[in-house]
Amino acid sequence: MTSIHDTTASRREDVYENTGPMHPETYVSQSPIKIKKLGHFVYEVSDVERTAKFWKEVMGATETDRNKHGMVFFRFGADHHAIGLKPMREGKLPAREMKTGLQVEHLAFEVADVEMLRQAKAYLKANNIPIVFEGRKGAGCNTSINFLDPDGYEFEIYCDMDQVGADGKLRPSSLFRPFNPLEDAIANPVTKEW
Repeated sequence: MTSIHDTTASRREDVYENTGPMHPETYVSQSPIKIKKLGHFVYEVSDVERTAKFWKEVMGATETDRNKHGMVFFRFGADHHAIGLKPMREGKLPAREMKTGLQVEHLAFEVADVEMLRQAKAYLKANNIPIVFEGRKGAGCNTSINFLDPDGYEFEIYCDMDQVGADGKLRPSSLFRPFNPLEDAIANPVTKEW
């Protein structure tokens, strides 16, 4: 069985192999997407443990979770995560000069609810905007759509991120319920309490 992360990687590769433009010259209709806040960002690092130490000891973040892919998640408030560290593939070096900036995997924005995600999916499809993931993955249990901008940079819109209370209690991974596509994630919601 193909994992949700493998499916996302495959969709990214399919889009990157396309030699034509990623977006139309003009967009059809008005976008339904209304951003509530900047949510979280995930970036690739060459040494997850070293960078995790930086986020904990220098930046004061609280480590929230780790997943089976080696990702580490951090929070600053109640949202399950604000920062995600993704390990680079073995042998891969940062694809940048040290002075040129951060190599971000994706940047995420919170929207109101799953109805906005449904409308956004229809809008993205109507405009042939590449969607590389839709549904629910795991840690944080947010329902989301990841898509590419005209230069191929990945953005996520999501809703219903797990909230972590003062007790620090997290949803067990056995209750994550990953689903793809979006409709399956919506039809199989996660519990609000755990």
